Amino acid sequence: MSIQQLFAPIAADMQAVDAVIRQRLHSDVVLVRQVAEYIIHSGGKRLRPALVLYTAGAMGYQGTHHHELAAVVEFIHTATLLHDDVVDESELRRGNKTANAMFGNAASVLVGDFLYSRAFQMMVGVNDMRVMQVLADATNIIAEGEVLQLLNCHDADVGIDDYLRVIRYKTAKLFEAAARLGGILGGGTAEQEEGLAAYGMHLGTAFQIIDDVLDYSSDEAATGKHLGDDLAEGKPTLPLIHVMQHGSAEQAGVVRGAIESGGRDDFQAVLAAIRATGALEVSRRHAQAEAVLAAEALRALPPSIFKDALLQLSDFAVTRDR
Repeated sequence: MSIQQLFAPIAADMQAVDAVIRQRLHSDVVLVRQVAEYIIHSGGKRLRPALVLYTAGAMGYQGTHHHELAAVVEFIHTATLLHDDVVDESELRRGNKTANAMFGNAASVLVGDFLYSRAFQMMVGVNDMRVMQVLADATNIIAEGEVLQLLNCHDADVGIDDYLRVIRYKTAKLFEAAARLGGILGGGTAEQEEGLAAYGMHLGTAFQIIDDVLDYSSDEAATGKHLGDDLAEGKPTLPLIHVMQHGSAEQAGVVRGAIESGGRDDFQAVLAAIRATGALEVSRRHAQAEAVLAAEALRALPPSIFKDALLQLSDFAVTRDR
């Protein structure tokens, strides 16, 4: 199932979210508008705002605050991308030049700050303390995750638990917050809200693990990024950790050297070790297990087209090729 088919039940809501995004991106400072519009409209999947819409729909919410909060979630996500690309010195995202490659590091960092602060202005407008608490906590934990990832770079001794902790903080936390927001808006029970949050956390974890798999297996034209970007940055992701723990001494040595030095010089040797040890298949099974947990977390929700879409989204997260 394509992302367009997945989003069919919320197509009108997504258009409303896009209208909010365009309106809220306005700034009298021209460069702020240019950089923000460039990154917002550069082809992202919009999964996180879709989660707000789907979960609100699954809880029977009838208002319009879910449009505003979906835009807030997208702004927070976009701010993290702007900052990430500066930290990682990335030049390509989704097949386009990164904002820092286009406008410079300083502009990217500062516009990321603008998006964070605009997001907080918007969430205050919703006037719900629980909403503000969830998003404030999530933003703080995401920042911690970014620092943890930085500390893990070029560290070949990072284990699976450390790797998953970074994912839970840096990626899955915003998925979790987005899904929880629908439960809050829809006035769900404590069990339903916690189930939605667990769904988002497991979905985000599965999604990131597959992202890490695709860094060693995808079609560059499809993903819009260079193969081996994670290796070039010295990131010890699950495929590499598997080789380190289950490969031969020679295979582990190749991967250790590549993580510690960074760059792509040893990419082919690392790729050969990944394939020989079945690291991609093992990593996919980890992601599939997370997707199963995500689906199980929805058991307290009543039947609806929105619940069905959430279940389909958990499948999409692990079967996609980009």
